[in-house]
Amino acid sequence: MWTGTLYALVAGLMWGLVFVGPLLVPEYPAALQSVGRHLAFGLIALPLAWLDRAALRQLARTDWIEALKLAAVGNLLYYLCLASAIQRAGGPLPTMIIGTLPVVIAVSANLRNARRDGRLPWARLAPSLLLIGAGIACVNQAELAALRAQSGADLSRYATGALLAFGAVACWTWYPLRNADWLRHHPGRSPRTWATAQGVATLPLALAGYALLWLLMGAGGNPFPMPFGPRPLFFIALMAAIGLFASWLGTLCWNEASQRLPTALAGQLIVFETLAALSYAFMLRGTPPGARTLLGIGLLVAGVAWATRVKPVPVEHPEAERL
Repeated sequence: MWTGTLYALVAGLMWGLVFVGPLLVPEYPAALQSVGRHLAFGLIALPLAWLDRAALRQLARTDWIEALKLAAVGNLLYYLCLASAIQRAGGPLPTMIIGTLPVVIAVSANLRNARRDGRLPWARLAPSLLLIGAGIACVNQAELAALRAQSGADLSRYATGALLAFGAVACWTWYPLRNADWLRHHPGRSPRTWATAQGVATLPLALAGYALLWLLMGAGGNPFPMPFGPRPLFFIALMAAIGLFASWLGTLCWNEASQRLPTALAGQLIVFETLAALSYAFMLRGTPPGARTLLGIGLLVAGVAWATRVKPVPVEHPEAERL
C-alpha cells in the first residue's frame, strides 16, 4: 500500500511539470507543444525499447493497439486540451478543474471495477472524498479571487479554457481506468515495459501530428517559424525534459502504483499532481501561497492519508452489498 502510494507521489511530482510548460512558452501553439512533448517522449523511449526488446517482442498485436489508444487519448489529446486551456485561462483555472480528477476517477472506478478490485465502501470512502473536495474548493476559491483581481480579463477566453480543461479531465478519467485494466489483466508484464511500449506507440502519432501541423500552418500562411519556433534551443530542451520526466518516468511510476493499489484509491492519489502543479505555479510567480491555499493543501493531504486507510471489501461480502 505505502510503496504504491510513494510511486503515485513521484508520478504526481513529474506530471505537475506539464502545467508549467505552456506558461514558459506561451507564444507556442498548444498543438505544437503537445506533439513536441510526445515526439521527445517517443525518441526517449527508443533506446529504452532496444534495451527492453525481448519483453516488447512478447506483446501481441492487440497490446500494441491498446498502447496506441492510450497514447492517443492519454498523451496527445490530453495535453492538447490541457495546454490550450492553460494558454486561454492561465494556470490556476485548469489546475482547479484537473484537481477534480481524484473524485471523478475514484467514483468511476468504484462503480466500474468493484468486482475486480473489491469495493471501497461508500460510507468509508466519503470522508476522504469530502476532505479532498473541501481542499480543492479552498484552493480554487483563492485562485479565482486572484483571477477576479486582474483587470481586462477576457471571460469568453476563460470559458473556452474551462471547457478544454473539462476535455482534459475526460481524457484522464478514461486513461488510468483503461491503463489499469491492461496492467491487471497482464500481471506478469513489467510496468516499465508497458511504459516504454506507450512511448514507442506515441512516436509515430507525434511524428504524423508534427508533419500535419507544419503543413497546415504553412498552407494557412501562419508566420510562426517552424519547426522549433522563435526560441528553438529552449523549446527543444523543455520538450525533452517534459518528455523524459513527465511522460516516461511519470508513466513508469504510475504503472508501478497501479499494480499495487485498487484503481479507486489510485485515482484519488492523482491529487499529488494538483499539489505539485500548484507548487510549481507559485514558484514561477515568486509568491508564497496564502492561508486559504495552505488550508486547502492540508485538507487534500488529509484526504489522501485517510484514503490509504480504507481497505477494499469483496463485492460478495454482505457488508459490501449493504454499503
